[in-house]
Amino acid sequence: MSSSWRKYKTRKRDPNPKNVALLVIDLQNYFSSMAKPILHNALTTIDLCRRASIPVFFTRHVHKSLTTDTTMLGEWWNGDLILDGTPDSELIPEIGLQVKGQEEVVEKNTYSAFHNTCLQEKLVEIGVEEVIVIGVMTNLCCETTAREAFVRGFRVFFSTDATATVNEELHHATLMNLAYGFAYLVDCDILRRGLLRN
Repeated sequence: MSSSWRKYKTRKRDPNPKNVALLVIDLQNYFSSMAKPILHNALTTIDLCRRASIPVFFTRHVHKSLTTDTTMLGEWWNGDLILDGTPDSELIPEIGLQVKGQEEVVEKNTYSAFHNTCLQEKLVEIGVEEVIVIGVMTNLCCETTAREAFVRGFRVFFSTDATATVNEELHHATLMNLAYGFAYLVDCDILRRGLLRN
């Protein structure tokens, strides 16, 4: 992704390593071709957060049944959904290897990582007040999760170079909208300077 996103950046702030968590959204086999160009930056972001002792939460978008667990997504995507237990539902191998010990893998069946999940409770339980969002798709699950985090009272940092979607136009539309009303835009370089400066 080019650095043209910087023109949308209207506010500057660094995440606070003492109360931020990283949300790694839906880096699953189903999205592997979309995620491939950002995989290095996603792994870099995970590593930067681990080095700063920031908790990491992973999500998987899955449906338990294609008849009873589809929400509106079944209609919208003509039944092309990720069925739990299939290879498509698993985390991309390089990401799956990143899940450590007791780290949470949150399962969700809609765009938001907060809707009908335990994510908010887990974040509040460990004193998280800010979240960094990376993953796929920029304009669907990442954006919806970022917006909902903001509405729920979390300060949001949204990665420009560790998120991806089907095309640049949708990616940039999300960055523009989030920078205007919901999130601080960051990339690996900004996080490296902000998280590891101590």
